[in-house]
Amino acid sequence: MTASISWVHIGDLHMDEADGLISKPRLQAIVAEIETHIGAAADFIFLPGDNANHATPEQYRHITEALAPLGLPWRAIPGDHDFEGGDLVNYEAAFPEVNRPEAEVIAGHRCIFLDMISAGAGGPDFRLTMHHRNRLLEELARAEAERQTPIVFMHAYPGDLAADGETIAQTFADARVAFVATGHTHYNELLNDGRVVYGATRSIAQIEEGDGQPGYALITVHDRVPSWRFKRLGTPWPFVQIAAPADYRMVTRPADPRQVPRPGEVEVVAKVYGWSGESVTLRIGDEDHAMTCATENGLMRATVALEAGLHTLFVASGEDRDTIRVLVRAEDDIPRRGVPIAPGRDIHAIGAWPEHGIEGTQLGPNKNGRHW
Repeated sequence: MTASISWVHIGDLHMDEADGLISKPRLQAIVAEIETHIGAAADFIFLPGDNANHATPEQYRHITEALAPLGLPWRAIPGDHDFEGGDLVNYEAAFPEVNRPEAEVIAGHRCIFLDMISAGAGGPDFRLTMHHRNRLLEELARAEAERQTPIVFMHAYPGDLAADGETIAQTFADARVAFVATGHTHYNELLNDGRVVYGATRSIAQIEEGDGQPGYALITVHDRVPSWRFKRLGTPWPFVQIAAPADYRMVTRPADPRQVPRPGEVEVVAKVYGWSGESVTLRIGDEDHAMTCATENGLMRATVALEAGLHTLFVASGEDRDTIRVLVRAEDDIPRRGVPIAPGRDIHAIGAWPEHGIEGTQLGPNKNGRHW
């Protein structure tokens, strides 16, 4: 199995003539950055639904025109706005079937793409069809049989489902889904319900946070460790993302040394997107460590000795740096796990994480924002 998968998560497009098609030039600029700076360092591009604001053929035409220069594959799921006419006919006519699979193995990881739209009555009446429930269970079983890490893509959190949201979230937890990528919020957010990490990325059209600055998230799952970081459009390259070990806010399996290392030698892994030979340095306390062994997908590594406790790690390259806080624990100090409470709901939001582009204000039309 490939140990690492990375993708670019572009938020809800809401392509709409009413706002002057503001998301089209932004999407074109994102595509240009991906082509120029990311390339093969990511495995694919993900669109999390609410692609066309009114699901018209013309709005989809603007999207496919903007995506046309992409060399990387892109994958999409529908949101409630793609269902505005009461069906997905225009969505399915515009996006080729290869771009909207139900499941696919990418970089050795089983990626499951769920439709939580077409079984509902429209709007935020999110439901899973019996077909998608069964397909989800089948794909999770295949992932276990083939020792693949499962990753799920759906438009909103399980807690937003009109029925059986907690059951679906518990299914993810039982199957050890490493990450669930979502849309719908319009703001950047990470949830950790103690079993699964969920991540939503800011819309590129309807933005109320971050001074209205568009961007996209880079997500990596490395040896089952998820990492997420937001990049504002137009900021300098290279862009650094620490892939392992896990930041303490992203830990879902405290007994797994890949997430919570044991005292002693610890390998730190980072991805550097848009890297062109700049030095890459890991800083812990007052000590700097050179990171080496660059690979074609931008992985950098360094091994350091860490004692038990909470450590702040910085990895820098060029003008950019990423920072995480890593918990190191001995085997006899692993905590007892409690029973999951309200899994898959945003009560588990990790809150503000400015270094990773999360403001924690939940400014969006479905929470604390205005109606669009």
